[in-house]
Amino acid sequence: MKLDEDIYEKTDDGYRYKYNKLVRDKIPENIEKDPLKKCKYRILDEKEYLNELNKKVLEEANEFVEENSIEELGDLFEVINAIMNLKGYKTEDVQKTMETKAQKKGAFNKRIYLEYVDENKRNSEEEKELKKDFRK
Repeated sequence: MKLDEDIYEKTDDGYRYKYNKLVRDKIPENIEKDPLKKCKYRILDEKEYLNELNKKVLEEANEFVEENSIEELGDLFEVINAIMNLKGYKTEDVQKTMETKAQKKGAFNKRIYLEYVDENKRNSEEEKELKKDFRK
């Protein structure tokens, strides 16, 4: 959990709320429509943009998990679309890749929940996969 001083600070004119994150294109414009608010922002270079999109996709995925709403799913798709545009991925190519993987490994339609796998020897590749932070 973030501490209050990580979120805001008292200024001479009021309070400064710290976001330090990628936001939708019209957010600064909408903030500055309120005469009692002002904001500071900058345009990211391509490397920073991809890094922030990667953070944003996790943020939006977590928000979707919390709410399971169509709005949050739309936000997640928006970020995925931005990543696709940045990387030059076409929807058809992503779809084809999904279909190829589904043919090889299946999709997620049968609701299969894998509890464990017994093996007769240690599998370092599988251990590496299972240790990834996002799997915890």
